[in-house]
Amino acid sequence: MVLALIGSLEELIDQYKINLIQAIFIIFIITIVLLGSLMTLVESHLPNSIRQSFRYGKHSHKGETDTLVNYLEVPKAWFSHFYVFAFGWSLLALYLITSAIWNQATAPEYVLRFLDFMCGGRSQRQVQVDSNTALIGTSLLSLQCVRRFYETNFVQIFSKRSKMNLSHYAVGFIHYFGAIVALLANTAGFVRGSKPSPFTLSKISLLQTAYVLVFLFAWLQQYSSNMLLVNLRKNAKTGAVQTEEHLMPKGGWFNWISSPHMFFEVVMYYCLADLFTPIITWKLIFIWVASNQTINALLTHQWYKENFKDYPKRRHAIIPFLL
Repeated sequence: MVLALIGSLEELIDQYKINLIQAIFIIFIITIVLLGSLMTLVESHLPNSIRQSFRYGKHSHKGETDTLVNYLEVPKAWFSHFYVFAFGWSLLALYLITSAIWNQATAPEYVLRFLDFMCGGRSQRQVQVDSNTALIGTSLLSLQCVRRFYETNFVQIFSKRSKMNLSHYAVGFIHYFGAIVALLANTAGFVRGSKPSPFTLSKISLLQTAYVLVFLFAWLQQYSSNMLLVNLRKNAKTGAVQTEEHLMPKGGWFNWISSPHMFFEVVMYYCLADLFTPIITWKLIFIWVASNQTINALLTHQWYKENFKDYPKRRHAIIPFLL
C-alpha cells in the first residue's frame, strides 16, 4: 500500500512537473519578505503572536507574550541540531558525487528516484551542471556545514534563556535538506541517461577559481566574526564563560557592519548560486538566504542602537557603507 502510494505520487509529480525543492524555497521567500517587511515597517501594529514568533535571540520579543506561542518555543541552543543534520547530509552528498566521478558511473537508482521525486519528476530533470562544478560546489557547502557543526556544538555560547519559535528550528533542517539536494539535482551523473566526467583541475575556469577564493575568504571572515562574538562572553585571561549577556562587538568587520557573519553568509551563497548557473533552484536559495539574513541583520542593528547609546553611527546593518 505504501509503495503504491509512493508510485502514485511519483506519477503525479512527473505529470505536473512539481518541483518540491523549488516550491519550498518559493514559500520561504514569500514568507520572509512579507513578514520581514511588516516587522520592519509596521511591527507595532502586528499581533504579539506574530512578533514573538518572528523574533528570537538578542532581538527577541520583550512585550506581552502569547500563551500558545510560548508552548511552541524551543531553546535557541537547538540551532546545533540542524548543523548535526547538515554535517551528515552534506558529507553524504559529497560521497555520492565523489563516488560517481571516481567510478565514472551514474548514481544508484534509489538516488535517481529520490531526486526525481523531490526535483520535478523523471521527465523534467535535465543536466545543467557538469560534475566538476558540482564537486566544487558540494565541497564548499560541505566545508561550511562542517565548520558550523564545530562552532555550534563545541565553541558557540548560547544563552540558557534564549528561545526561538519551533518554525525557525524546522526551517533550519528544511533549508539544509533542500540546498544539499539542489547540489545534485541537475548534475551530470545524477540525471537519468547521463554520466559524470573525470575531474581535472584544467577544467576549472578562472571564474570558478575566483568564486572558490571569494567563498574561502568569506568562510574565514565569518569564522573570525563568530569568534569575536564568542569571546565577548569569555574571560580574556582564563577563557572561562563569564556572561551570557549580549554585548557590543568591536573589531574586525564589526567596525563597519553590525552583522558581518550574516553578510559573509550571503557572499558564500552568492558564490554557490553563480557556480550553479543556470539552475533556478540555486537562484531561489540565494534570494531566500539574502532576504533572511538581511531582515535578521536589520533587526539586530536596530537592537544594538536601542541598547547601546554609544553605538557607532558609521556602522551599518549588513552591507558596508550602504545598508
